[in-house]
Amino acid sequence: MPAPKPAGRRSLLVTSAALLSLSVTAPTALAAPTPSTSPSATPPAQMSTLGGARLGMPGTQVNLAPGVPVLPKDVTARSWIVSDAESGEVLAAHNAHWRLPPASTLKMLFADTVLPRFPKGTRHKVAASDLKGVGVGSSVVGIKEGSSYSVHDLWLGVFLRSGNDAVHVLAAMNGGIEQTVQDMQDHAEELQALDTTVVSPDGYDAPGQVSSAYDLTLIARSGLQKKDFRDYCSTVSAKFGSTEIRNTNRLLSGDSDVPVYRGIAGVKNGNTTHAGATFTGVAERNGKVLLVTVMNPEKREHNEVYKETAKLFDWGFQAAGKVNPVGELVPPKSAAAGGAQPGASASASAGQAVGAGGSGAKPAASASAGSGSSGAGIALAVAGGLLVLLGGAAFLVNRRWPLPDLMRRRTRP
Repeated sequence: MPAPKPAGRRSLLVTSAALLSLSVTAPTALAAPTPSTSPSATPPAQMSTLGGARLGMPGTQVNLAPGVPVLPKDVTARSWIVSDAESGEVLAAHNAHWRLPPASTLKMLFADTVLPRFPKGTRHKVAASDLKGVGVGSSVVGIKEGSSYSVHDLWLGVFLRSGNDAVHVLAAMNGGIEQTVQDMQDHAEELQALDTTVVSPDGYDAPGQVSSAYDLTLIARSGLQKKDFRDYCSTVSAKFGSTEIRNTNRLLSGDSDVPVYRGIAGVKNGNTTHAGATFTGVAERNGKVLLVTVMNPEKREHNEVYKETAKLFDWGFQAAGKVNPVGELVPPKSAAAGGAQPGASASASAGQAVGAGGSGAKPAASASAGSGSSGAGIALAVAGGLLVLLGGAAFLVNRRWPLPDLMRRRTRP
C-alpha cells in the first residue's frame, strides 16, 4: 500500500494564468492528482512549480540567446531535465514535473534510503518469504532461497542487474516491504521529491506509483553524495557468485548501437510496460558535472533512452556557462531549515520559453542559482547519512566529488 500523502500535497486547482504569475521563490509545490499506472498522452495543465515557475509549465523550457546551442530536435521523451549537479541549476527541461511511472529508476530512492543501514560485509541467508511478491517478468540477478549473500553482493545485484529479487531481500532485512515503502516515502518527502508516490520498492509497475524527471534528479543528486552509491552505480561488471554480471546502463557498459559515453559515472536505468524506458545519468567533463533524466521516449528504437540522454548531455556540456537556468534543484527539507529557502534562487531569467505549441513566452526575470566555484556557494557535509547545511542561500553538492578519480580507476568495457 502506498504511504499516505501529507495534507500539504493535496491537489490544487489553479488557472494557467495564476500558475504563470506564481513567484519562483514559493517554497511549496502544486501537485496534480495521482494518475493511474498508465499516464495520459499529454502533460497536465497544472504541475508542481517546485524549483521555479518555469518548471511547472508544459512543454520545453529553455532560455535561448545568442551563443546558446540549439536543443536537439529529435528528443521524443515525454519528460526530461538537464541540470548542473553541483550548482543545482536546471539548464533546460521538458515537462519536468509530469508524474509518470518511474520503473527501476525508483531503485535510486531505495538505495539512497536503505544503503547506509547495513555494513557491506553483513551476510544474510535468504528465506522463501524474502522473495515473496517479486513481480512476474521482473529483472532478477538470480538469488536462491537458502543461499547466503553479503550486503555488498546484493547491492551489486540491485545496481548492475536491476535485480528485483535483490531489492526484496534487502527490503526484508529492513523490516519488510511495507516498512521499506514507508521509509522511502519519508525520504522522498525529506528530499522534497513531492511528485513521487512509492508503492513498490523495486519500481515494478503498480497503480499510483509515480515520480518525475525532476524528482528522480533530486534523488540521484542525493544518492551521489554517498561514496558507496557512486561506486556501485559506476561499476561496469562484477562477480556475483560464480557468474559475472554486467551493468545494464548502456551509456556505462556500451552496446552495439550505443558507445560508452565519455565521462559517464552512473546512475540508473529502468524499463517496464507502463513506464517505457527511463534513465537518470550523471557525467563529468572538463570539471563540469551534469545530471540528465529522460522518461519514456515515444520513439521505440533500440536503446533510444540512452541515445536521447547522450544528446542532452552533449547539449548540456556545450550550453553550460552560456545558458541562463530556468529553475533549480531544491535542497532537502533539513538543509532548507538550516538557512536555504526552496526556490529562493530559482531562475526564470528573461528569455524564450518554448512551450508545448512551440510559441515563445517571456518569463519574469529573477536571480539565478549561485555557483560554488564563485565562492558564493556552500558545501554540503554528509555525516552519518544526514545532510547538514553549513550556511548560505544555495544548496550545493560538495564540489569535491571524486568523480574524475572514480572515472580513472573504473575498468573500461
